[in-house]
Amino acid sequence: MDIKSGKAHWFGHSHAQLGMSSDETSGSPEEFWDHVHKAEREKLRSAMAAAREKHAQFNEEFRVVWRDGTIRWLRSRGRCYYAANGEPERLLGISSDITEHKRAEETLFRYADLIESSDDAIISKDLDALITSWNAAAQRIFGYSEKEAIGQPITILIPPDLWDEENKILVRLRAGQRIEHFDTIRVTKAGKKINVSLTISPIRDATGKITGYSKIARDITERKRAEEILFRYAAIVESSDEAISSVTLDGVTVTWNAGAERMFGYTESEAVGKHASIIVPPELRDQQKELLQTLRAGGRIEQFETVRVTKTGKRIDVSLSIFPVKDSTGKIVGFAGVARDVTKRKRAEEALLSSEQRYRLLFERNLAGVGMTSLDGQVLDCNDGWARILGCESRDEVIGRNAAEFYFHPPDRQQLLEELLENQAVFSRELQMRQKDGSPVWVLFNAAALNSEHNIPILQSTIIDISDRKRAEEALSGMTRKLIEAQEQERARIARELHDDVSQRLALLAVELDQWDHSSPDSPDLHSHLEHAKGRISDLAHDVQNLSHQLHSSKLEYLGLVVAARSFSKEISEKNDMSVDFREHGVPHSLPKEVSLSLFRILQQALHNAVEHSGAKNIEVRLWEDSNEVHLTVKDSGRGFDLLSAMQGGGLGLTSMRERARLVNGDIAIDSKPMHGTSIHVRVPIDSEVFDQRKAV
Repeated sequence: MDIKSGKAHWFGHSHAQLGMSSDETSGSPEEFWDHVHKAEREKLRSAMAAAREKHAQFNEEFRVVWRDGTIRWLRSRGRCYYAANGEPERLLGISSDITEHKRAEETLFRYADLIESSDDAIISKDLDALITSWNAAAQRIFGYSEKEAIGQPITILIPPDLWDEENKILVRLRAGQRIEHFDTIRVTKAGKKINVSLTISPIRDATGKITGYSKIARDITERKRAEEILFRYAAIVESSDEAISSVTLDGVTVTWNAGAERMFGYTESEAVGKHASIIVPPELRDQQKELLQTLRAGGRIEQFETVRVTKTGKRIDVSLSIFPVKDSTGKIVGFAGVARDVTKRKRAEEALLSSEQRYRLLFERNLAGVGMTSLDGQVLDCNDGWARILGCESRDEVIGRNAAEFYFHPPDRQQLLEELLENQAVFSRELQMRQKDGSPVWVLFNAAALNSEHNIPILQSTIIDISDRKRAEEALSGMTRKLIEAQEQERARIARELHDDVSQRLALLAVELDQWDHSSPDSPDLHSHLEHAKGRISDLAHDVQNLSHQLHSSKLEYLGLVVAARSFSKEISEKNDMSVDFREHGVPHSLPKEVSLSLFRILQQALHNAVEHSGAKNIEVRLWEDSNEVHLTVKDSGRGFDLLSAMQGGGLGLTSMRERARLVNGDIAIDSKPMHGTSIHVRVPIDSEVFDQRKAV
């Protein structure tokens, strides 16, 4: 540029760097400054003025803005040329587009931050096993600062007796292999040995040549200590003469020691996975349920004496001590118990008691209510358990009264009496009795007709309070709903945690970008390297998005059922080379969350079943609203199946769909026959307020 005249001359692709063609530019200095980003103009003017004043070269990086708003980075270098009197005559400079270089720097900085913020030690080393990079976590775990570690052999972290192990690792790495989750021992700067889990990958240059290795080390010392403690406890459990076992919240056996095998006759493989009731006599199943209820509420069972039955059917007396098992958050996840065989002791005690004493003790100390009445209904005797169940403080409030007073539905007694006189016994009859305050109480009723000492017929009965069980049965739907909600929460949690699985790939990519950053900016391969890096980043983002979507649909949560269902149908269609024809009509966006979730999960299950089993290439999905009901149908013309056989099978697919529909007060109709396709129709009633809201909008 001629400084005196202000006339500028642009050469080469200068106009293209400003987003213009040669025909569009006048080549004036004003036109150049108009394209310089406002935030950069003062800095660039100052740099050029300082260079002109000092007779020095200027070298500046700055942003320009194209007419369409695109922002690009340029690097300009140049200097002024002066007349004999020292006055500047002209300015000559050259600029180059460094936008891609700047983007690579930004990406590198982001990955460097990721590495520095990691809780795992991330280290790189060259082919000679010398440390070339060292993050903050490495310093925390091993005690060496970055300055102390870089340039040192990796063996400073390896106990001398394990150097041969490192040589074997290097052989595998030089062959291009990857080391994953390798548990070993490493040593800190202070000489302390720690347990670590290693993942090591080769680092390659642009040509694919291995130039070093990237290592991620996770401190698992505490985990190893916990495992050692667990092994010690396991040894104690296995060597115990007492039966020690644990069960889930539902009573399914999880562990079974050798003492349990000797006591009850079931091997570990026979007991694990089975319900704990396999050793409970049939008449004590309700007692077992009551014990589980106490435990679920956080209580403990200590030295509770009862009866259990062995694999051969032999009944044995046991003393039980059971306590809840809690996870790290304090949540009860199961129960563990110790059973001691007290059969010999019980037999010795019984031998000391007369038959009358045994009967009285059984009568008075029985946890169940025991009572005796005459045929006309007068209560002759009862224990405190009977009185307590009926809401009385003592049996004195009950004896002498007519039993009909305690039946919530008095006609029930006459029916039981007739059955007793005919069959001499009534077993496991559930009925409601009336407590002292008039409130009903559910009991399990057993009775037998006996003859007294004077040959007078009497009725002896037992009652067990099953009100809690009844309430539990009534609340079963709510419990099932909570279970499914917990499952959905777990899906969401796993979806979030899966993002962490890409950290190793990101670390490797960051190291490769660092290698490329040291390449010459004029290198012809730089652009292809950057495009390769962008592709890998895009792949990572796509993988994470797919995994997260499969486990927890964000579209369902934020965009509603219709958008999520349409997107999922399209996804199934594209992934499986088939046609999924999705259509909807009139479905409101503001459906209750549980309705949207249930219908979406049913659609997922139905489409997955169709893909895996139908063999059909065309599937029809319809979603619509009619008369305050939302309808969903999924139809295919594939192989079909026998519905009865499928429901009797062990699969959970159809059962899960039925349960999800039931939880939102809906119903589901499945019509399928072999070679005649399958049709699924779900109908869910919706509160009219939902549709009123839609109309208001």
